[in-house]
Amino acid sequence: MSSAVHVLLVIIIVKSTICLASFSSELVPSQVPEEEGNKNFPIVISTWPFVEAVRAAWQVVDGGGSPLDAVVAGCSACESLRCDGSVGYGGSPDENGETTLDAMIMDGTTMDVGAVGSLRYVRDAIRAARLVMDHTEHTLLVGDQASEFAISMGLSGPANLSTDDSMDIWSTWRATKCQPNFWRSVVPEATSSCGPYEIQSQQDRQFPRIQDYAEWRPVRRSSQKGFGYKNHDTISMAVISRIGRIAVGTSTNGATHKIPGRVGDGPIVGASAYADDDVGACGATGDGDIMMRFLPCYQVVESMRRGQSPEEAATDAIARMKTKFPSFVGAVFAVDRHGNHSGACYGWVFQYTVRSSGMDGPEIFTIRPQDESLKRPYPGRRTPS
Repeated sequence: MSSAVHVLLVIIIVKSTICLASFSSELVPSQVPEEEGNKNFPIVISTWPFVEAVRAAWQVVDGGGSPLDAVVAGCSACESLRCDGSVGYGGSPDENGETTLDAMIMDGTTMDVGAVGSLRYVRDAIRAARLVMDHTEHTLLVGDQASEFAISMGLSGPANLSTDDSMDIWSTWRATKCQPNFWRSVVPEATSSCGPYEIQSQQDRQFPRIQDYAEWRPVRRSSQKGFGYKNHDTISMAVISRIGRIAVGTSTNGATHKIPGRVGDGPIVGASAYADDDVGACGATGDGDIMMRFLPCYQVVESMRRGQSPEEAATDAIARMKTKFPSFVGAVFAVDRHGNHSGACYGWVFQYTVRSSGMDGPEIFTIRPQDESLKRPYPGRRTPS
């Protein structure tokens, strides 16, 4: 064999090795160094200024408990406190005046998930989700059967999830002709009546030409449906242990005045939260009916896997949603496996709470749409005692 052929073979082998090494390094992140983990972890992050929930989770993980146990403790605290009326019993009544719950928990080490949707008669939604993960081969249970499962596994119930406050909200809504609501293209006109509704007859319906279809479809406006700063609708929490293990969870009583049976993004893995020990985690809040169509938290984690910073990944996920739905409201936080974190939002000002090693207590970070990040903290950030 000639020397020229030998040279060519060496070049091919070297180039192939370089390509394989580059490909492998992108898909298999290296482990977090022990000294780096010890310095930055544990860490707890939650949507909104849910300080007591973060404290509850921190107490567990800082004491050596698992991230999963910490997530359950944090979300359970919010359920008991009925955070902002958007988590736990006694908030967000549906069209019938009933409060139902959604929750999800995910293990970023094993990728196991447990979730419940439209849970009735059981107040411990996050614990019910944990039972699904720990004691079944399923991922999501819903409705009355989810309630029966939770009670059969030892949770308290059946319980009334309504309160005087939630019933007052429902009565006021009924008195104002059920506005706003989540119906469209029905009769009687949903913008001025309570129903019951039905589909227009074929003879009365005006079908658009195919070229006009996009213009004919009504634009979804989150603020008109009751999603806004006073209706956060979700706690989403991420916990990273001292050795870099990650878990996430969510709990919510959903959208106020929702159509009975509605399940939002709260129990949908990748929509409200997502975790992978190799990369990091994400939590989301906002108009779940839109956000679940994009799986923003799955996208955030995958963007970080491909090299984006938490800020870049969060901003990109929000940008994709606002491109398709320019009137929606929503937010995400992102944290990578090193403990770097950031957030992005659209349609409102977003706050999230952090407690990590080296902090004296939980800190609240305020993110403004498009122009704020943790590299430039909002001056209104405060550290609760």
